[in-house]
Amino acid sequence: MHEPGSLIQLLLARLERISADSPLAHRASGVRGSLLRSLERHGNGLPIDPGELDRSMNAAFGILKQAAAGIPPGRQSPG
Repeated sequence: MHEPGSLIQLLLARLERISADSPLAHRASGVRGSLLRSLERHGNGLPIDPGELDRSMNAAFGILKQAAAGIPPGRQSPG
């Protein structure tokens, strides 16, 4: 199993690559902020709210999936 910090760093790096011109950029920025706060807490040895981290990571994966597929925000991919 991955260390939480390494997965957060991977997601941060991928979210950072989303173009500022993308309609997903604003959402990606907000999720990045949430993940950065969790990473900072983790780095300082403070507890991370598992529910908040789970929501942020799921949002990050969703944004990355939409960006990779070229799906406009607010639309769900089939299946």
